Amino acid sequence: MIKQAFKVIREEGDQILGAVFLGGEEKLRFRGDYASLGAPLILRADPFTALREALTKYQPEAVLDISDEPVVGYEERFKLASISLLAGASYRGADFRFDPPLFHEVSTKPSLGIAGLGKRVGKTAISAHIARKLKEEGYKLAVVAMGRGGPAQPEVLYGQTEIFTPEYLLKVSEQGKHAASDYFEDALMAKVTTVGCRRCGGGMAGKTFISNVLEGAHQANKLEEEFLIFEGSGAALPPIKTDASLLVISAAQPLNYTEGYFGPYRVLLSNMVVITACEQPLASPDKIQKLNDVIKEINPDVKVVQTIFRPSPLEKIRGKKAFLTTTSSPLLKQTLKDYLEKEFGCVVTGISFNLSRPEKLRSEILAHKDEFDVLLTELKAAGVEVATRFGKELGAPIVYTDNIPLVVGGDGNLDQDLVALAESAISAFESKTEFTKGVTNVKKGPS
Repeated sequence: MIKQAFKVIREEGDQILGAVFLGGEEKLRFRGDYASLGAPLILRADPFTALREALTKYQPEAVLDISDEPVVGYEERFKLASISLLAGASYRGADFRFDPPLFHEVSTKPSLGIAGLGKRVGKTAISAHIARKLKEEGYKLAVVAMGRGGPAQPEVLYGQTEIFTPEYLLKVSEQGKHAASDYFEDALMAKVTTVGCRRCGGGMAGKTFISNVLEGAHQANKLEEEFLIFEGSGAALPPIKTDASLLVISAAQPLNYTEGYFGPYRVLLSNMVVITACEQPLASPDKIQKLNDVIKEINPDVKVVQTIFRPSPLEKIRGKKAFLTTTSSPLLKQTLKDYLEKEFGCVVTGISFNLSRPEKLRSEILAHKDEFDVLLTELKAAGVEVATRFGKELGAPIVYTDNIPLVVGGDGNLDQDLVALAESAISAFESKTEFTKGVTNVKKGPS
């Protein structure tokens, strides 16, 4: 049957450069007579090692999978697919096809890509923290952020000079824009220049259905800033070839999001992984350790840092009665209340965890309207359209809150590692030839 399959492949016009034998000889008539296949064959005890070797040796455009159960199951096939996509090869089978996302090599400046393993993992909070830290270190940087609520045309915000008051953001909202989009959050929290972009949809390996990030990248090239951060959206990857990459994973996500599907592909793309939500009851110590081990098994060279988030109001609220609206988990209700009261000297009279559910958010704010004199809200989801608007109507001051990552474990020092990552991106950029810097090019996977 394998010989017949090879014949069909060739008849369809494909050239077979080589083959990787994954195992299962019990049904083969030609056992050991591999030469009769008419193609170079790689046999190794580990099929993943064998595929990596084949991809390096033959550099194919595609990998055709003609395996099946029981030799290769679903989990193994996704790992094989991840390895293929990382090498820039499509992964095809009888009824499926996965193509590697396209990364446009257009940036004329050193760049860092930031991606998430899903929605609500804290990617934008980490992005803002990185921008803030690099700015403190003297970097002149800009963030190019894409989001589902981004602008139809890339838009620049100058976070170091613009004043993002509640009134200003409400006016933006009234113009039909999503005033809590990621580029507003980055600009407000890090006080840096941001370029807002939009995207629709996201493939399993991270490719967007459509986006205007490429146009945003060209716009960022014209800015005076010298270092660029490209921020993804949800599990969608920034479609730009960057000089270094960071991945954000939540410990609260199912473990198989990382070790299965295209989690390995995203981990393999990354130079550093930040794990968020590393605390009970969001994740047990055992699960956090397993996640850490899985990441290291997939990519032994990647730096891993374990973190938790804590709210940080941008204005003083000492002595105030505060109501908080957040996208955090209700499981952290007491933790967040205790932290705010201890660190910022306020009294938390209520918390809504429905910032992503406008109707529920409205009802909860109204239910507590006589119990607070300041409304704290994250700048995301309905933070402007509902929380800010209702707070203003009730006459309560609006204070926006950041989410600060605190290190609780992992390989090293978060801030030092981020600076080192940025420096490695600059070194990688400077090692490019003058011919390739900023030249429009498309690459599948890393260079």
